[in-house]
Amino acid sequence: MPTGCGIRALWILNSHDAVVFSRRFPVVEKQWRVACKSENERNGGSVDSVALPYLPSDSELASSFAERKKREGSVRGFGIRVSQSAEGSDSWVDDPVTRHVISIYINKEEGQNYLLWPLILHMKSQFCILVLPLVELGHVDSYKELCKRSDCGNAVGGVDGSLSSLLLDLPSVTGAFMVAHAIGEIISGDMAEPEVIVNASPSVGGLLDSLTGSIGISSRAKPVAAPVASSTPSNTSVGAVSSDAMKIGSRPLDKDALRTFISSSMPFGTPLDLNASNIFTIKLNGFSSADLPPADVKQPAWKPYLYKGKQKILFTIHETVAAALYDRDEIPDSISVSGQVNCRAELEGLPDVSLPLIGLNSNRIESLSFHPSAQVPEQGADKQSVIFSPPLGNFVLMRYQASCGLGPPIKGFYQLSMVSEDEGAFLFKLSLMEGYKAPLTMEFCTLTMPFPRRRILAVDGTPSVGTISTTEHSVEWKILVSGRGLVGKSIEATFPGTVKFAPWQTQRFPYTKSFFGSMAEEDSDADTEPTNNMVNVEEYLMEKMTKDLPPVDLEEPFCWQAYNYAKVSFRIAGASLSGISIDPKSVSFFSTTC
Repeated sequence: MPTGCGIRALWILNSHDAVVFSRRFPVVEKQWRVACKSENERNGGSVDSVALPYLPSDSELASSFAERKKREGSVRGFGIRVSQSAEGSDSWVDDPVTRHVISIYINKEEGQNYLLWPLILHMKSQFCILVLPLVELGHVDSYKELCKRSDCGNAVGGVDGSLSSLLLDLPSVTGAFMVAHAIGEIISGDMAEPEVIVNASPSVGGLLDSLTGSIGISSRAKPVAAPVASSTPSNTSVGAVSSDAMKIGSRPLDKDALRTFISSSMPFGTPLDLNASNIFTIKLNGFSSADLPPADVKQPAWKPYLYKGKQKILFTIHETVAAALYDRDEIPDSISVSGQVNCRAELEGLPDVSLPLIGLNSNRIESLSFHPSAQVPEQGADKQSVIFSPPLGNFVLMRYQASCGLGPPIKGFYQLSMVSEDEGAFLFKLSLMEGYKAPLTMEFCTLTMPFPRRRILAVDGTPSVGTISTTEHSVEWKILVSGRGLVGKSIEATFPGTVKFAPWQTQRFPYTKSFFGSMAEEDSDADTEPTNNMVNVEEYLMEKMTKDLPPVDLEEPFCWQAYNYAKVSFRIAGASLSGISIDPKSVSFFSTTC
């Protein structure tokens, strides 16, 4: 039935589970009703479908959503099977995906319960956004059967009949997620674009500012018996786990902005252009005869209106490093670079831009992808020109994967040993920017030692450089601070010390009685707090997902394998580590000719 992404309807609910905005798309909904009618005729009208043949009213949806929240324990739900899970519910499927792709049952007066699935749930500000994409009836029936099986969950993920395999057949779910996130950005005013940074004193007069930023390496400690530590690749930023409680105090819902965006970006329920900045700029500027391109020139979809004003174009090269450091002769260190060339072009008309990229054909480049507006016609020994007709606003011109011509920006190891039950001794030895020369500059460097299972009482030790600070569950070592960067030289940094923890004790977590029934007691040294009958679903999910991890040596009783690590965060500016660069004097512009 559906050949692309079609949206049947969407709803926005506030923190009181009341619908404050809704939109139905009759063109897409007609396809659903035709499919339901055909299925009914095929079965001679004797089979009652589990799927609702038409959309519920706002009040019906709000009531059913509130019932699901009560049944599942929170807005998103358990996501895993617990003692309170009922057969037919999302948590019965025993898959955390059901916290984002949910189902609700619509209760009709005749006593029939109809399943509404898949509903994409996205939480932004104090609002819940629900998007219902068009899928086939058979997919809804398959999910209904999945909710009754006893062998669901991650253990059978990826096999036939699992939720994962079912969602793989539904590309419309991906489109619905994009719609939900775009709407969330509009109602919160948080419309993010690729970052194009301009320094106060750019190196090439404002046209180009190249940087290597947001680079991070996570280190994971080995048992102390081993003389060195290893590290695992990590993304740059560590996002905080979002709670089920929605934030209060955000700006009110702008319904006019929503209507404008929906009618322009997804007319008749088919998503076309989800770039909110394009839509609102069109609304602000409108169209005139001067905005029309020449009759024989086709205006690209990524540039729906023409820019008027002062012309400029900016580029940045942004790279992220992933490294595994073993500090062993028999195991070589591994380091790779993922990067992107960001661009912001404010150019009148529909010009083509020729951008020579140096280093693109080197052996270090492993994979490349380009924006739909780009062509790659010219190639040289170590230079490749990309010709593109730039869209409006910030966009990613190119993404790539590459090996690093230099060694890791940070080398070293981390050792940790328990000298008693409540005291550990640690040692860091790091080498920063070894082999790196100007203009490469390390702007800041911070190391964090998390102890999520122990409460820190005191830390004793003095680093060779920088300062330390502590929180209840972590130690932070600021090796380099902003404003005191490291240029054209390397430094050695060491930090030996001890950390003392609160006495180890056994406690029952406060949420075990209220929603999760009887659970085994867990070890922790956190102070016992009174039960507040609230569910911390994120904590429980992490507890369940990591409970089967094999423990490390008894020398480190407070650390599971997933937690025994230290994280180094730093940023390097001045050039790219992959060797890719841009010559601003070689950038060319070609005006559209009639």
